[in-house]
Amino acid sequence: MRPREQAESLCARLEAAGGRALRFPVIAVGPALDPAPLQAIVGRLDEFDLAFFVSPNAVDHAMRAILPQRTWPARLRVATVGKGSQRVMQDWGFANVIAPQDGFDSEAVIALPEFAADAVRGRKVLIFRGDGGRELLADTLRERGASVEYVTCYRRHCPEADPALLLGPAARGELDGLLLTSSEGVRNLEWMLGTEGLAALRAVTVFATHPRIVAQARAAGFERVVETPAGDDGLMQALESHFA
Repeated sequence: MRPREQAESLCARLEAAGGRALRFPVIAVGPALDPAPLQAIVGRLDEFDLAFFVSPNAVDHAMRAILPQRTWPARLRVATVGKGSQRVMQDWGFANVIAPQDGFDSEAVIALPEFAADAVRGRKVLIFRGDGGRELLADTLRERGASVEYVTCYRRHCPEADPALLLGPAARGELDGLLLTSSEGVRNLEWMLGTEGLAALRAVTVFATHPRIVAQARAAGFERVVETPAGDDGLMQALESHFA
């Protein structure tokens, strides 16, 4: 239930392990509605000490706008939220990416020594993100003495999809689990299926990659929610253990 373009690698792993992957994205990603802020930041990158990317989408949309126009400043360090985003940054040619090796959320980032008060005090930090999101990282950095600026480089929205693509297999007993990888995705799923559609799925086991997603899924009424370790490896381990 990730954005379609980010789901294929996990789907391939599920199918290689003998499962059947049903694609039903509950989040769609596209360019920011207003490209002007991202374009304006291209000429100002030299002002900053650290650039943080909240997701693989932030990396891809930012780099597609920036790198055709200029090289990345050599002194501008880069950081991101987890191993998946780190790999995407490496694909764009960044060798020294600051990222937590355990955890993949803001709490894991602000625990890194590079984000300690002594490291960020007086520094200017640029955060590339989608349209909105958690404020914990920026608020913590400001409390630690950094100057923080946001730039929106993509948007998330709820895709259009036929609920029957999901409800049909569920009614036939062919749906053994739902993989939910964001709290926003849970909320979108509620809207896409409606009350009756959601009720038809409440007994299906949900696999969620973070305590916040677990809480959101339970609040939506799902009866069986399994919290998995972070990342695709953690998801696969949890699935293999559950269905063994």
